Amino acid sequence: MNGSLLQSTTTGTDMFGQLQHAGWLHFKFDTDLLGWVDHALPYAREAVAAFENAEWLRCGGTWFVGVNLLPNDPQGRIENSGPLSGEAVSFLEQNDSLAGFDLDRAQISVCYPGYPKPSASESDSAYRYRQNRNAAHIDGLLAIGTNRRRYLKEPHAYVLGIPMTDFCADAAPPVVWESSHQIARARFRKFFSGIPPEKWPEVDVTDVYQTLRREIFEQCPRRLLQLKRGESFLLHRLTLHGITPWGENATAGPDGRMICYFRPKFRNPRDWLCAP
Repeated sequence: MNGSLLQSTTTGTDMFGQLQHAGWLHFKFDTDLLGWVDHALPYAREAVAAFENAEWLRCGGTWFVGVNLLPNDPQGRIENSGPLSGEAVSFLEQNDSLAGFDLDRAQISVCYPGYPKPSASESDSAYRYRQNRNAAHIDGLLAIGTNRRRYLKEPHAYVLGIPMTDFCADAAPPVVWESSHQIARARFRKFFSGIPPEKWPEVDVTDVYQTLRREIFEQCPRRLLQLKRGESFLLHRLTLHGITPWGENATAGPDGRMICYFRPKFRNPRDWLCAP
């Protein structure tokens, strides 16, 4: 099943249980969400094209990172739009550990044909990891300083991905390592044991992070996510995920493969490990 392309998750009443087991959920087409996407897309295009945001274009011009650039409010409204809504939002609101968060300004992640190309700002080993391991990462563990050591600087509560454009199956789709969050939680709980949560952002986690990623690659199925406008997906905050390279014959529109990500944060780093 390694590398299999999935179009939907298991349906049923226990979607929260599915999230806890697999570390991700896929929500099928939703007209409410599509209405929000249609309204938000021009604002996303404007942010991508803005001169002041050119610094976010990486990987030889094939990846726009776009962190917190969509001009939405804490409910997902953009100017005169309604709030972000639909099945995924309803699911979040119905589960106590995921409900009640103000939305951050969404990341606008765009891939273009040829992703990834080498970049002067990236080492050869980092480039190979991006090619061969899809730059697999857990959000919030930021690389700091010239040595790129990792620290828990952003204890996200969840990651909600919303495709803004249609793209073919091999146009740099997202990829997840199923159930990887379970390994990550166990390893980080042991690592942070005895350290006060308020100190966690100051602790170098690079070595344990690299070790658990290797363990995940060996043990967890790799799943490609096939997505269309009007659909969305939810990741457990500890799920290892990444971006596959742009396929040789892949196609997308002029906006490329664009996905917006909402990643609200916990106030207390302890919840990053202790919440469901």
